[in-house]
Amino acid sequence: MPRAPDGGRTLRRRAGGAGAVRARRAGGRRLRHAGRRLSHGPGAGARRRARPPLRARRPDRPGPGDRRRPRGRTRRRGGRRPGLAPRLGPRAARGAAPAAGAGVLRPGRGALAVSLHDVEPATFERCALIRDWLDDLGVHRVTLLVIPAPDLHPFHDRRPELADWLEERAGLGDAIAQHGFRHRAVPGRRPLARLHAGAGAEFVGLDGDETRRAVLAGRRVLRLAGIAPRGFVAPGYAYTSALRDTLASTFDWWAGLGRLHRANRSSTTAPALSLGTSTRLGRWTSPVLVRAGAYAGGEVLRLEIHPADLDHPRCVGAVERVLGAARGRDAVTYDDLAGP
Repeated sequence: MPRAPDGGRTLRRRAGGAGAVRARRAGGRRLRHAGRRLSHGPGAGARRRARPPLRARRPDRPGPGDRRRPRGRTRRRGGRRPGLAPRLGPRAARGAAPAAGAGVLRPGRGALAVSLHDVEPATFERCALIRDWLDDLGVHRVTLLVIPAPDLHPFHDRRPELADWLEERAGLGDAIAQHGFRHRAVPGRRPLARLHAGAGAEFVGLDGDETRRAVLAGRRVLRLAGIAPRGFVAPGYAYTSALRDTLASTFDWWAGLGRLHRANRSSTTAPALSLGTSTRLGRWTSPVLVRAGAYAGGEVLRLEIHPADLDHPRCVGAVERVLGAARGRDAVTYDDLAGP
């Protein structure tokens, strides 16, 4: 084969140019494809399909109705559309109606206590979608754990429609509990908090006065939004002796990882089944452990759900299996477990 006068450099440049063009085209296709997946919202990459009859929507598989407004009331502020604010329709009213005897622990049936963590302005639409999905699966009573001031601003100032939605859910049988104050550790104590229970362990390292101020500030925010919480759940279940002393004089109950404690020092055994999705290992192992824990039985089956958990199909499948196995149990809230 004759050699090019420049030693083949021209041919190599042409070949490299063609390869670069092909790579750019392929990269563009991948980016466009990724953009289409991300635009689908929760459950990115899942196949969009029509909802089968008599089957609940899965949060990781958004369908044509996923972009509808979540259920609840709307409220406009300053003439500005609030976005995906909740609305309460006829179907929502039927689906969320508490069953006969709801909230009452009937002998021999066992209890199902589901809690939805990290309810705040940034997760509002996601939490509303998950709550509707739980209604479709027959869970008509849920404990909603609300972060009062995630960015040091009252949540109802950021999203007034969230306060309306919580009011609606409370009227339909759900319980509202305080979930820390801002769900963030103090900057100077973050290494200690992460070592103890992650970056959300905001009460680790605080003295008694600091702890009490944070707890009471969060409770004041909820009361200004029209919510009177009876209970408290610490982020990451990171309790300290100062926090327990404060809660004993402020709330009727607080929930730990294995028990629900009452202000009168009594408690109910209720191990929490929770999904770990922050690591690849947790996403693979926690669904198996949750299913095993559900089938192990116990008087109280307690399931913890975080909004990010249901971005993963394996975790959604695990929740469906657990709730399917618990159909014979009575759905209750943490308020119900604590008693009057």
